[in-house]
Amino acid sequence: MKSSVNQVAQLVSPTVEALGLQLWGIEHTSQGKYSVLRIFIERETGVTIEDCEQVSRQVSAILDVEDPIAGEYTLEVSSPGTDRLLFTVEQFQQYCGEEVDIRMRSPLDGRRKFKGILQDVVSGIVHIEVDGSSFELPHEEIEKANIVY
Repeated sequence: MKSSVNQVAQLVSPTVEALGLQLWGIEHTSQGKYSVLRIFIERETGVTIEDCEQVSRQVSAILDVEDPIAGEYTLEVSSPGTDRLLFTVEQFQQYCGEEVDIRMRSPLDGRRKFKGILQDVVSGIVHIEVDGSSFELPHEEIEKANIVY
């Protein structure tokens, strides 16, 4: 599923940028035969409903032609919101000092969930403090992370 998300990002990023927006990230979730492809867009001045509609129309046309996602799916386009998901190392660095909620792909020190203060990101390692204890989480092993609003 990761490779299809990367493929979608490569396909839609130029279109999103041409509309004056930034591709914040892409999330593909599936439940049985149904799946949802969420595309998060951002702009310093904020994202409007019209921005989402425009990106949705343009991206939908691209995805119909290229067909990078197998099976049926629902396309959703939105801003990252206040409890924004974090996708890239740069996004993690941008939110140092904030409270984050992180879920790992596999257990680390016997746990998969970490909720605490994002301290730093060095060489792809996310440093987080949880209840006075420090943890070093490899970015590539993070399944999902978001800002706690």
